[in-house]
Amino acid sequence: MNFTTKIAALAALAVMAGCTDLKPLQAQVDDLKSQVGKLSSDGAANKAAADASSKSAAAAAAAASQSAAAAQNTANQALAAAKAAQSGVDALNEKIDRMFKRSVSK
Repeated sequence: MNFTTKIAALAALAVMAGCTDLKPLQAQVDDLKSQVGKLSSDGAANKAAADASSKSAAAAAAAASQSAAAAQNTANQALAAAKAAQSGVDALNEKIDRMFKRSVSK
């Protein structure tokens, strides 16, 4: 196709487009704009909800970490008390053994 034929085809297309009723197309464009606006607001609401959930999860993780640290501290205290009690039992057993050996050796 030469340049003149292309221009003629383009002009014919423009004339045909000009004859077309644009009101239905404009209505579809308006409908699409409203759908895009709704999707944008839905997306913003979903992002806000996700951000709130993320903050809530971070707060719960921090609380769980503090609880775990408190539990570890309590476990350490219990271990120290158990070791002290075991030392007392060991000392008592040793004393009983010495007393038994004395009574046997007499």
